[in-house]
Amino acid sequence: MKIKILTILFAVMAISLQAQIKTPAPSVYSKTDQVIGLTTVTVEYSRPSMRERTIFGNVVPYGKIWRTGANARTKVSFDTDVTINEKELKAGTYGLLTIPNKESWDIIFYSEANGGGSPAELDPSKVALKVSAQPKAMSFTMESFTIGFGNLGDSNSGMMYIMWETTSVGLKIGVPTDAIAMKSIESVLSGPTANELNAAATYYYSADKDLKQALEWSTKAVEMNPDAFWMSRQKSLIQAKLGDKKGAIASAEQSLAVAQKAGNGAYVKMNKESIAEWSK
Repeated sequence: MKIKILTILFAVMAISLQAQIKTPAPSVYSKTDQVIGLTTVTVEYSRPSMRERTIFGNVVPYGKIWRTGANARTKVSFDTDVTINEKELKAGTYGLLTIPNKESWDIIFYSEANGGGSPAELDPSKVALKVSAQPKAMSFTMESFTIGFGNLGDSNSGMMYIMWETTSVGLKIGVPTDAIAMKSIESVLSGPTANELNAAATYYYSADKDLKQALEWSTKAVEMNPDAFWMSRQKSLIQAKLGDKKGAIASAEQSLAVAQKAGNGAYVKMNKESIAEWSK
């Protein structure tokens, strides 16, 4: 019995010791965020090394699907719609799969981004985009597999490079910088939204700041969005705090009517209670 207990204890100690041992991964994890214009491109991948091996045509066979890295599938994320080699790709996260060949590579943006490694076969329904690119010989050797960016001087595009051994494959990423910038400019120049005005009015009301200013913002917010019963409710509270019970009742009645139409019982109850209180 003692021998069995000792054996169990030694086994537990060995497992515990093993769990505490940390060793470096053969292929290190890397994450790169690159801003191109006003678009952020994020790449997450593992970086195998050459270790005196021939890579393309050997470690990475020609004509077969490659996870484009090691370990888990390489992932590329775009926070806006983009173009890849002039072809459109929606914003999102994709698995980066490639089929290397001597003369040309197929680059595949796969909607199944979280797979472990390469799929045995491509599912056409999961191929968000497939483009071709020509590999180029580099004048130096890239020991560790690398995905990097360059040609970032133009705010409308940049290059993403896949590099290993003496081979480099480039992809041109086009980004909608002008469209994003113009939308931002138009938004700012057109003034604050109803939600922004209501938020400012609510803060002034809660913090006991300038209530007249709060009422001005709240009134404009309600004018911009008369169906927002929470905004007309906030306006009624500001008016009541200013001592304008008649105005507060009118705003509460507006909020009540819209809340009833929307089926929001909580606001119906609050407005009815406030109207009864302010009518005394």
